Amino acid sequence: MREGSLEAPVRHPIDWQNPDFYDEAKLDEELRRVFDICHGCRRCFNLCDSFPRLFDLIDESETGELDAVDSSGFKPVVDACTLCDMCFMTKCPYVPPHEFNLDFPHLMLRYRAIEAKKDGVSWVDRQLTATDRTGKAGVMVAPLANWATRTGNSLTRPLMEKTAGVDRAAELPRYHGKTFTVRAAQEPAEVNTTAPAHGRKAVLYSTCFVNYNNPPIGMAARAVLAHNGVETEVVHPRCCGMPQLEHGDIAKVAKAAESIADTLGSWIDKGYDVISLVPSCTLMLKFEWPLIVPDNPAVKRLSEASFDIAEYIVDISRKEGLAEGLGPLEGGVSLHIACHARAQNMGQKAADLLRLIPDAKIDVIERCSGHGGSWGIMKDNFETALKVGRPVSRQALKSGNAHLASECPLAGPHIVQGMAKLANGADVPETAPHPIELFARAYGLLGDAA
Repeated sequence: MREGSLEAPVRHPIDWQNPDFYDEAKLDEELRRVFDICHGCRRCFNLCDSFPRLFDLIDESETGELDAVDSSGFKPVVDACTLCDMCFMTKCPYVPPHEFNLDFPHLMLRYRAIEAKKDGVSWVDRQLTATDRTGKAGVMVAPLANWATRTGNSLTRPLMEKTAGVDRAAELPRYHGKTFTVRAAQEPAEVNTTAPAHGRKAVLYSTCFVNYNNPPIGMAARAVLAHNGVETEVVHPRCCGMPQLEHGDIAKVAKAAESIADTLGSWIDKGYDVISLVPSCTLMLKFEWPLIVPDNPAVKRLSEASFDIAEYIVDISRKEGLAEGLGPLEGGVSLHIACHARAQNMGQKAADLLRLIPDAKIDVIERCSGHGGSWGIMKDNFETALKVGRPVSRQALKSGNAHLASECPLAGPHIVQGMAKLANGADVPETAPHPIELFARAYGLLGDAA
């Protein structure tokens, strides 16, 4: 081992079925060990609000050291962690194989798992994270649901803030009246048999967000793949469990992993690659699930067969070559690289994708948007979320590009909100589409799919 953790990070399986995992005294001992190291290092001070909270907690104690801090003060530090993994992947010099063996996000997950086991997940959090159930209901009454959740609705949003703690100013996802799985079944994609990559087959894991809230991402992805000769099928067995992971319900995540791995395994048997359309969900398939159920061969196999959508198109471009037809995209693009795309350790594949567009001007923004899943919409966190994402919004405004794109469909609107606060009359984009939507536009494939 070399100083500074110069080797690639190694992540250990999450030992959530071991009774010691839930031992509060042992947890406190580990929290103090890790927090003391973090306090002395401080490289992560600007990643999220967890670290400023931790450093202030210690600095403002009687001795200015961790020994004077009561363990009851740790909860706000844990609550501010969004499990983005950026400290582990990009900043921390003490991750395994370093002997200090730090994994800050998974330590925060352990704290939440103990909370969930001891006190249960709150009713509000259970509703907010039941994405399949709320998605199905939202689709059935999409116009009403979108009216009720619209920012500026003085009737429903104050009530939602009071009862559920969701900040009235936070942009919330819209619902579509027709899911991606239904649209895909009703609108077959004609595969380009002359494309260099013809012969590839891929099953698109729709994800909750694309299926219920933003089918145009899926339609754009399917159109680009079909134009490049890839035969596709669309499935949505169930939620990947990322919302439950945020609240420490690891057992529920394990069930989702095993169930979805069995479903998608049948497609892998038939020679299909697996493409996930949202980085957070792709991260679950590739990396989190194998750490939660490390002894499940179907989960391991799925991990090895899974791709992010941008990663997959770039792979086609490098191995077979892309189908002709890409045209310029006028005005330049400010591209936000999602934290959960960065955590996949695959490089800036969304930037590589957009650079395939002729004469592309791409300005990459590689910093957290501040949204953090359901964390950023809550009243206690929304202003902090905007503050954390301010450098992203500022950089996007400064670029002066015509387009803003984000791999994360939650981060995009949040960045737009941040830009609006900083704009001072400057033009702000109305939306922040997924990069695959801009790529489909450059191909001239969008049509009525949007």
